[in-house]
Amino acid sequence: MKSCCQVQHRDGKKASSVNPDLKEKADFSKENMVLLEGGEFLMGTEDTEGFPADGEGPIRKVKLDPFYIDQYAVTNERFAQFVNETGYVTEAEQFGWSFVFHLFLSKETLNKISQRPVGVPWWVPVEGSYWRHPEGPDSTIQDRMNHPVIHISWNDAKAYCKWSGKRLPTEAEWEYAARGGFVQKKYPWGDDLILGGKHQCNIWQGKFPVKNTKADGYLGTCPVDSFSPNGYGLYNMVGNVWEWCDDWFSPTYHLNNRTDNPKGPDKGSNKSMRGGSYLCHKSYCNRYRVAARSSNTPDSSTGNIGFRCVGDVN
Repeated sequence: MKSCCQVQHRDGKKASSVNPDLKEKADFSKENMVLLEGGEFLMGTEDTEGFPADGEGPIRKVKLDPFYIDQYAVTNERFAQFVNETGYVTEAEQFGWSFVFHLFLSKETLNKISQRPVGVPWWVPVEGSYWRHPEGPDSTIQDRMNHPVIHISWNDAKAYCKWSGKRLPTEAEWEYAARGGFVQKKYPWGDDLILGGKHQCNIWQGKFPVKNTKADGYLGTCPVDSFSPNGYGLYNMVGNVWEWCDDWFSPTYHLNNRTDNPKGPDKGSNKSMRGGSYLCHKSYCNRYRVAARSSNTPDSSTGNIGFRCVGDVN
């Protein structure tokens, strides 16, 4: 099954080095963070809905040290504070464009763009699109300050973490947190996608990629505190936006390596992402399950990639 959500770009080009060296904070604010005790849990899945080629399985015991994790994905408001204090320029700004989902654009804009990526034509390269102008120069985040920041590369997320004194979660930490205390459930709330007739996350309903019925209330991103939190008090661990993890992506590395605080391989080409997004649909992607994985290059950015942070227990 293909991924509706991911597209890689930049064609080997590199962003120019325009950002000042950021000083790493010695400590971090624990506001809106949750302390997780860690310990042993069952990571991965062998569910028939899973994708073995992605390295979702086998199920294995993993042990983690305690850590703090953000209750919410980093918001536009919080990212704006980071930018205002540091003058940081994201990679989408440096490259001059990022990918926007086609339904968010006018016919006039679409008609001006002749080339789209092969295999995922619903992604449109839009000049002037970045976190502050998510759908291009004429768009704004004024009414989306409590939505997750998007068009954020892994490198951008790491810079924010350095400024805040935090770090990106490992895949193991992310999955442990997403499970919310459940053992081998499909979603953060259990095995049923809809509970009591109510949607539990922001994903695609309808026929992808041409019609979203918005049965969950949203076409694009939603506020970071939407829907019910999981058992650990964490919001939107699946759906809404993909979240960067610290690990280099590998579908096989975990088969023969450490199970205590695993951190993935030492090098690679893509960084891991977890959680799926508002574009995920069972008929095409189905990667909003807690064990599902995806990846992208560290400089990639799209309108459905964000992040949340973790912090060490000192």
